[in-house]
Amino acid sequence: MELSMAYPLLRAKPFSSFLIVVSLIASFGQLKSWPDALPQELLTLDIAEKIFPDSNATTLASTDFGNLTQARPAAVLYPSSSHDIAALVRFSYSSSRPFPISPRGHGHSIWGQAFAPEGIVVEMAALGHGGAGRINVTPAYVDAGGEQLWIDVLHATLEHGLAPRSWTDYLYLTVGGTLSNAGISGQVFRHGPQIANVYELDVITGKGEAMTCSKNSNSDLFHAVLGGLGQFGIITRARIALQPAPKMARWVRLMYTDVGLFTRDQERVISRDPDKLFALNYLEGSLLVDNSLIGSWRSSSFFSRADIDRISGLAARSGIRALYCLEGAVYYNEATKADMDQGLRLLLEELNFVPGFAFMQDISYLHFLDRVHDGELKLRSAGMWDVPHPWLNIFLPKSRILDFDLGVFKGILKNNKAMGPVLIYPMNKTKWDDEMSAVIPDEEVFYTVGLLRSALEGDLDYLESQNNEILRFCDQEGIVVKQYLPHYTTRGDWMKHFGPKWNKFLKMKMKYDPKALLSPGQKIFTFLEKNRLYG
Repeated sequence: MELSMAYPLLRAKPFSSFLIVVSLIASFGQLKSWPDALPQELLTLDIAEKIFPDSNATTLASTDFGNLTQARPAAVLYPSSSHDIAALVRFSYSSSRPFPISPRGHGHSIWGQAFAPEGIVVEMAALGHGGAGRINVTPAYVDAGGEQLWIDVLHATLEHGLAPRSWTDYLYLTVGGTLSNAGISGQVFRHGPQIANVYELDVITGKGEAMTCSKNSNSDLFHAVLGGLGQFGIITRARIALQPAPKMARWVRLMYTDVGLFTRDQERVISRDPDKLFALNYLEGSLLVDNSLIGSWRSSSFFSRADIDRISGLAARSGIRALYCLEGAVYYNEATKADMDQGLRLLLEELNFVPGFAFMQDISYLHFLDRVHDGELKLRSAGMWDVPHPWLNIFLPKSRILDFDLGVFKGILKNNKAMGPVLIYPMNKTKWDDEMSAVIPDEEVFYTVGLLRSALEGDLDYLESQNNEILRFCDQEGIVVKQYLPHYTTRGDWMKHFGPKWNKFLKMKMKYDPKALLSPGQKIFTFLEKNRLYG
């Protein structure tokens, strides 16, 4: 789901990435001009040879996964170490002509959140040449560079029989990128988001200070950065909690025609105490409207063609437009398989899915966690990956999920033909740390709804209009939602988003990035406000 944020240039194999960097460095001497937006004094720094204002570099840093907007930076920094990043930020902070700076991970932002118009984008993949050299595994935790992909962290920890506890659905995202948002997936109800599973961070603040922080040391910075949308510092290392890794996963999908039964069963699953009762390790869910998702399942290895035909027939026989799919997984090893079989059987007997519409598959733990990548490869081969992605991700309180279903799923989206999943699943507020910057609804159980749709055949305007209609509906009906991977353009909207956290958020900004240099693409603090903040 995370859907969450940021680097296509160096996403290739480490050696290929290294060659790209070397090629760029070699071309530095051929540059004929220095951008007016940047001070000439930058050329006197030791890092000057790693700053590239040529169009090859800046073009790559001017787009992202969303393909919804563009903004060209003045130059791109390819750092060899975190010291290079600190030197750049210190220079901007002390300069009479400060300029904005934004770290770029995998370029997976939607609305240009990693852009730095007329400033410098830091290509984080250049650290360690984008490989696994900056991943250090211990029995209790893994230290990973902020530029590292979660898939590389997974491979490195599995070599030691260990793995992080909380994930995103898509693993080709950077550690620093997801921790700057929250990092959510089907494990959140048990282990909290990724930001709740971090012990320590190395951060470069908006003053260019390199600081180590944790709950016990520089705790205000630690809590601010986690979920802080890149506003207080650039994450260069994260210490992430580990647990023993299972070998296998039993992947389960259950079909529902009644949203009330669907949501009650989801809430039943996340309420089970795993220390007392058998419980799932992963829970998500999805909406199927007019066979929009069923069609994409036809190329899936999970369902047989006969299964797909039966599911399609279920909707037709029921005379409904919407089906709901509860998706779960249980992790196990050979020694625990018998107990897992029995526990899952008893749990399924408690649930109220349509009889005969439970589908299961046993796959490796690695394959389960990396399941979305298979879909990416198929979309890339069909030329359907690099298209606009007008995604909308929101959190909404449990008390209004049925109202949302009636007005949105059965109303605004009743004729949805767009490609891409619509996710819906609950989380427990107790698994989130309210000291952190991430914002969630004020109810003990809340739902995430992710409309992860792709714009094909000229339907971008329609999908964006539909997203706005959904937000207007929530506002008119008094459904207080919080955007995840938020996109706002005015100070008032950001203040409303953060609510009671806004004053603290502003205070931390003034303390750690008082000139608003970092991550201007979020549009929380307008950079050209005489380079200072206002309340």
